[in-house]
Amino acid sequence: MKIALVSPYDFAYPGGVVNHISCLEQQFTRLGHDVKIIAPASKAVYTLGDRFIRIGTPRPIPASGSIARITVSVRLESQIKEVFEREKFDICHLHEPLMPTLCTTVLRLKLAPMVGTFHASGGKPWYTMFSPVMKWYLDRWFRKLDGRIAVSEIAKTYVNTFFPAEYTIIPNGIDTHHFNNHTSLIDKFKDGKLNILFVGRFEKRKGFDYLLKAYKLVKQEVPDCRLIAVGPGVRLRNKYEKRVKKNGLKDVVFTGYVAYRDLPRYYTAADIVCFPATGRESFGIVLLEAMSVGKPIIASAIDGYDCVLTDGMEGIAVPPRDSEKLAEAILKLGTDEQLRQQMGARGKPKAMQYDWSLLAKRMLDFYVETLDRIKQPEVTPEAGPPQVGAVSGKH
Repeated sequence: MKIALVSPYDFAYPGGVVNHISCLEQQFTRLGHDVKIIAPASKAVYTLGDRFIRIGTPRPIPASGSIARITVSVRLESQIKEVFEREKFDICHLHEPLMPTLCTTVLRLKLAPMVGTFHASGGKPWYTMFSPVMKWYLDRWFRKLDGRIAVSEIAKTYVNTFFPAEYTIIPNGIDTHHFNNHTSLIDKFKDGKLNILFVGRFEKRKGFDYLLKAYKLVKQEVPDCRLIAVGPGVRLRNKYEKRVKKNGLKDVVFTGYVAYRDLPRYYTAADIVCFPATGRESFGIVLLEAMSVGKPIIASAIDGYDCVLTDGMEGIAVPPRDSEKLAEAILKLGTDEQLRQQMGARGKPKAMQYDWSLLAKRMLDFYVETLDRIKQPEVTPEAGPPQVGAVSGKH
């Protein structure tokens, strides 16, 4: 099958959607399919070779408490048409299909059968800031999708609020072999200290602020511990580093961005992995990464994480934005090695249920079902766009 995977986000920058698409491409390629990734990129993506097609230059745009690195150019049509005419895809899979401007342009042109995966949850969608005319166009383009996927029940509920339709849930996956391949430890973390790991971007919604406050409390009870913070981000990282220095906190390590190939080494070095996000998480892929390595988890009790973590089984769920409860959970695990081992062991089989080798086959089945269903497409007449400012009544 000839498959196009389209991302609206900068493919040279790490993120959940980018990782999702990369893993799908690897699995599809291994299964013998011809796959191309189409996305904007701030720099060359050499690892993919001719399997990557760059369209658009990304710009950082604030969106729902995060930064979306997307292309905002409206001059993409000719490039898109040329690529689709040349490649002749059997199916095109758009990720966040209503995100401008690459995905919305591909969807509007519809040069191949289209399916879309909706990843987001929480916050105010970008399209609610525009006029009813813009919403009418998005509705019209949305109806061009031949199949619709959500990565979780919460993501489904979220998108269904704005665009009611039938959605199939196919969750995010994980390459369990990548994270559980007996990676060697990082020498500087093999000194006997209790290693508490955070993995995530430095954005407010990731909750590192609350973890830092909790660590200050933990450090008073367990002096021989260390906080390792892994993830990109400059402005907030500088703020946190200044706070660490001001409070005289010891053993706080900021690694900055860590490449995907090196992430397992950090998980392996951890005794406890903490994810204190405050919300707007549609799925807990980082939780599965930690589980795959056999590490106990402490995570916020939010919908996107609750669908992955069972409180008291693979880890401990705590109320979001509660540093004291977070500290209590860290102390509970930090002082009970047997409990850490038990919870870590329970996480491994849970992670295996989300292995990409299984989920990629589900995705391919969805493609086939969608293509079979549209062999005889239903023709539905479309109304014209709403007239802004029109007044109804008799004349």
